[in-house]
Amino acid sequence: MSVIFIFIDGLGLGSQEESNPFFVNDTPFFTEILEGSHLSSEAAEREYRQVSLLGLDATLGVDGLPQSATGQTTLFTGINAAKIMGRHLRAFPNRRLRKILSEKGMFLQLQKRSLNGTFVNSYRPEFFASLSSEVKRSFSCSTLINYYAGLQFRTLDDLKTGNAINMDITNESLREKGFDVPLVSPEEAGKRLVHISRGYDLTLYEYFMTDIAGHSGDPAMAAEVVKKLDKFLGSVVENINPERELLLVTSDHGNIEDMSVRVHTINPVPALIIGKDRCKLVNFLKAKRDISGVFPAVLKVLAERKPVQVLPDDCSIG
Repeated sequence: MSVIFIFIDGLGLGSQEESNPFFVNDTPFFTEILEGSHLSSEAAEREYRQVSLLGLDATLGVDGLPQSATGQTTLFTGINAAKIMGRHLRAFPNRRLRKILSEKGMFLQLQKRSLNGTFVNSYRPEFFASLSSEVKRSFSCSTLINYYAGLQFRTLDDLKTGNAINMDITNESLREKGFDVPLVSPEEAGKRLVHISRGYDLTLYEYFMTDIAGHSGDPAMAAEVVKKLDKFLGSVVENINPERELLLVTSDHGNIEDMSVRVHTINPVPALIIGKDRCKLVNFLKAKRDISGVFPAVLKVLAERKPVQVLPDDCSIG
C-alpha cells in the first residue's frame, strides 16, 4: 500500500456563503465525490460512498489565528508546535521549530521504520545554488523535512520528464519567469503524481497557491485556483487504485475559504480521505481531531499493512 499526502496550504472548511469560492464556483470533482455537496463545513463529519471528510482543528489549543510555520511543523511531525511555542508562528520555522523538524520530520520517521518517502515538488536552479550545509531561514517546513532526511530534491529536469510536480500544478508560474518547461494540464499533473507515488510508501505534494489567493483578496484569482485544484484532485482520484492506494488531502490552517477577509481563519481544515484503509485512518484521526494527529495516524496505517487485529469496518464520523 502507498499513501499520497497532498498538503494544501491555507484551506479551511468554510460555510456555504458567497465569500467561499468552493461554494460559488463550479467544482465538478468535489460535487460528485461529496454527492452533491460543496467542500464546506456543512459537508464535513460525514461518510460518503467514496470519501470520508473530517474537519480538524488547526488552532491546536492556542489563542490566535493559526499560522504556517507552527501548523506545518505540526502536520509534518505530529508534534503540537504551537503549544510548544506558546503561540502561532507565521511564515518560515525559527530555530526552535527547525530543531523539531530535524528530529521528528516525517521522512525521518518513515526511514526509522524502514519505510520510504518522497517529496515530489520541483525546485528552481537558484535553490540548488543556495543549498549548503547551512540551513537557510527562508526554508519551508516541507523543504526542511526533505533536507534533514537526506533526500534528493527534484529539479526542473525532473519536471520536464514527468518525475516532479511544480507548486502551481501546471508550470505556468515557471513559464512566466522564463523557464523552458512545458505547460501541463491539471489532469496530467494528477496522473503524474499517482505514477510517481507507486515507487514509495508515502508521497508528499505541497500546493500553496490557495494561501496566496486567500491573502490576495481577489475572487477571480481564488476562482482560478479552486477550479485548477478541483481538476487536479479529480485526476488523482481517477488514477489511483483504491484497493492499493490511500489519498489524504489536508491543510495547516484556513484562508481561501473565506474571501471576505485577507488573513487566516480559525475554521477547521479538511481531512479528505479516499482509498485503501480509509476507515482505519478515520478511526485513528478520531482520537485527536486536530492536525497534530494527522501524521501519527498515517504512520499507524502504514505500519499496519499487515495488521495483527482487524478494526471494525465502520468509519462513521459521528
